[in-house]
Amino acid sequence: MSHAVFLEPLDVLFLRGNKLFGDPGSFGESLVPPWPSVAAGAIRSRMLVDANLDWSSARSGQTVDTHPDIGTPDKPGEFTVTAFHLARSHADGRVEVLIQPPADLVITEDSEGIPHVNALTPTPLPQAGEGPQSSAPFALLPVLAERERSKPADGWWLSESGWCKYLAGEIPVAGELVRSNELWALDHRIGVGLDAASRRAADGRLFSVQAVAMTKRGDRVGTGKQSGRPPVDYDVGFLAFVTGTVPPNNGTLRLGGDGRAAAVHAVDNALPQADYEGIVKAHRCRLVLTAPGIFGSPLPFAGEGTGVRAGWLPTGATQTSAGEYRFELHGVKARLVCAAVPRAETVSGWDLAKWRPKTAQRAAPAGSVYWLDELDATPESLRKLAARGLWTDEQYPADMRRAEGFNRLTIAAY
Repeated sequence: MSHAVFLEPLDVLFLRGNKLFGDPGSFGESLVPPWPSVAAGAIRSRMLVDANLDWSSARSGQTVDTHPDIGTPDKPGEFTVTAFHLARSHADGRVEVLIQPPADLVITEDSEGIPHVNALTPTPLPQAGEGPQSSAPFALLPVLAERERSKPADGWWLSESGWCKYLAGEIPVAGELVRSNELWALDHRIGVGLDAASRRAADGRLFSVQAVAMTKRGDRVGTGKQSGRPPVDYDVGFLAFVTGTVPPNNGTLRLGGDGRAAAVHAVDNALPQADYEGIVKAHRCRLVLTAPGIFGSPLPFAGEGTGVRAGWLPTGATQTSAGEYRFELHGVKARLVCAAVPRAETVSGWDLAKWRPKTAQRAAPAGSVYWLDELDATPESLRKLAARGLWTDEQYPADMRRAEGFNRLTIAAY
């Protein structure tokens, strides 16, 4: 069973990425939204405190107490973050999920700043020597058809109604988009490096960091033409879904760098889903990453091994001897015909139990899209794939990144 909690920041947050900072003159950039491991660490830490367990002995290699749901640092339990999204809590108590536009949506703005949404369309590649050539390995190439060239605009998010429309295979409209400056603001802070031996401020060790101030009810947001808007009626925070345990549903927890406080509220939310029965009848769908995907293993090949690393291809993808790509995982079988994957990112983090950095891993960014046709699946197998994520049965009980919420996806109409 999945449990949903809304995490409401009570202070500015330091949502650090994987870049080092702290040296004189360095700059610490915040990552919005943060990785799902931020939520996993915050919720698990609160659960350990509630259970009066301390994992600090793991730093010296000693055995730690096993939590019945969390497990141990080396052997994760059933606890799993299945979704982690930006969200806003309205005055009437409704919590609305907000989604960063997937890679197959391109948003542009006209001269008045009004957004327009276009979608990439899988299109057959031209025959050799008959047009532009591409190194894309699939049968179809994601193409943006435009009468005039335009420049994509950033800083836009899909509202929940826009996300539902996207899952149904439709294109969201301007009224279903939200500007990021209506959701948070960046506040630059100055930090002072400490001398580890004397525990005092070190000379010449000033650095700067980005603090993230989430919009609160009553704030006036926007700039320019938006500055005259009335105060907003919502609080911005994060919506997390957890399985394998009952997470804390009240009080506070420490969220992000420096352990800033966030209130925990149990909510009765369910994430929007596509029409699985309609997808099965259409025999095609899209897989959309809702969290970074860690797919770093070598690509299996029917025949001699190629040795090519396919970190951008989802778990379950294989290449046949004829050069075709197939997908098979959790009872879902299909042909992989197209993909829109932004530039890879590097996922790391800090292991509080062992007090050391986590291994840095290349990941396909959240929002990456994979088109499947020749789909052989049932509504139940599609639900299982969405519930378990892009993890094999062998990986699922053993990989800590699974518990932290990586490799999660949603299924959309194609």
